[in-house]
Amino acid sequence: MLIIIPIILYLLTMLGIAYKVNQIKNSKEVDFSEEYFIGSRNMGGFVLAMTIIASYVGASSFIGGPGIAYKLGLGWVLLACIQVPTAFFTLGIIGKKLAIISRRINGVTIIDLLRVRYKSDIVVILSSVTMLIFFIGTIVAQFIGGARLFETVTGFSYLTGLIIFSSVVIAYTSFGGFRAVVITDAIQGVVMLLATGVLFYTLLKHGKGMENIMLTIARTNPEMLTPTSNGNIALPFILSFWVLVGIGLLGYPSTAVRCMGFKDSRSLHRAMIIGTSVVGLLMLGMHLVGVMGVAIEPNIEIGDKIIPILALKHLHPILAGIFIGGPLAAIMSTVDSLLIMSSATIVKDLYLHYIDKNTSVEKIKKLSLMTSLGFGIIVFLLSLNPPDLLVWINLFAFAGLEATFFCPIVFGLFWKRANATGAVASMIFGFITFIYLTVCKVSILGMHNIVPVLFVSSIVFIIGSYVGETTDDETIDLFFNF
Repeated sequence: MLIIIPIILYLLTMLGIAYKVNQIKNSKEVDFSEEYFIGSRNMGGFVLAMTIIASYVGASSFIGGPGIAYKLGLGWVLLACIQVPTAFFTLGIIGKKLAIISRRINGVTIIDLLRVRYKSDIVVILSSVTMLIFFIGTIVAQFIGGARLFETVTGFSYLTGLIIFSSVVIAYTSFGGFRAVVITDAIQGVVMLLATGVLFYTLLKHGKGMENIMLTIARTNPEMLTPTSNGNIALPFILSFWVLVGIGLLGYPSTAVRCMGFKDSRSLHRAMIIGTSVVGLLMLGMHLVGVMGVAIEPNIEIGDKIIPILALKHLHPILAGIFIGGPLAAIMSTVDSLLIMSSATIVKDLYLHYIDKNTSVEKIKKLSLMTSLGFGIIVFLLSLNPPDLLVWINLFAFAGLEATFFCPIVFGLFWKRANATGAVASMIFGFITFIYLTVCKVSILGMHNIVPVLFVSSIVFIIGSYVGETTDDETIDLFFNF
């Protein structure tokens, strides 16, 4: 009960925030769509940093990632730390331009941006459908992580954990909208930091210092202390991971859309510094904890269970309950971001543009609520039969989104010649290439599949843009003259 009480209080706090924010959302003084889908563009630096981190750092970083580090060693820690400049890179390159353009076009979603930039229904429908497909995969991974965590910590069944966890996150996202998502993300970011620090310090103390822990691992598993984990992590894969979580991240919709919601340039610059620092602490801390677990709790078969097991065995029950809030925070913050974007895609990008352009505000409110609930329930059903290592599901969906959206977003923002022909071609070829390489398990020079996929989609985009019609002057002025 001492473990469960902090978890229950934490979940109730998230629901309480949604209740309060729901009052703002339903106020007649605010534009519903702008408030529900982008929080009235009012994020400060701290909140912006935390919501980008929280939407990006999920079950794979707090459970799956440390689970693989437990199996492979310091090589995976090295790989994970490639993600440190995530916030700095995203905000620094596309942040300001996306904010300016989204205000010019009154856009609240990435699809809004693509619609105005390419003036193509095919681009809009393709991007909407592929976004929803890969969002399902990502949310399934998060639901599995949350339910498995609850199961391990409390002793209740996986199904019970899945019902409780998914119900809370679906409820506060559906009723609170974007503002509830970013406020809870900010709180969850702080919880993640505290949880990481508490467990790291406790294990360091229990293992009698880092030197002693590493010496223990060296005696039993010396290959775990090498950069490539004795060849288990190929050097080309490590190098190509820079593309997956560095360059490719510019085409990741859930982080890109955050760039539309901050208040001013000062907030942007603060977020770049805060975000980079926090991601560094989280990635290094949690993945090192996974490696430290080899010395402290050896012979655990399922890597995904190492973090909850370490917390249960080596923390006071109340502290363990508070710590579990860290992984729960990481998971919930990723799910809520994707749920709100899925709702925006279905309601704003598809329904309002292609089915009923003149629908009332009240109907939009109902549709947004029902879509978030319905999408959440679908993903809940898909999470009932989980695989072992959820990090691979997450990486699949993550890379799939980059394969589809990288070229249309980046070329659209920075290349005047970019047009709908190039965008459609890159999305189709990027998607097909990614699925083929993944399903057929084709490895090119040991690299992550995202490298050849982005290469193919970029070449196709450039060729298509030169074949297609030149972009009109009005669009060029809108996107490049400011």
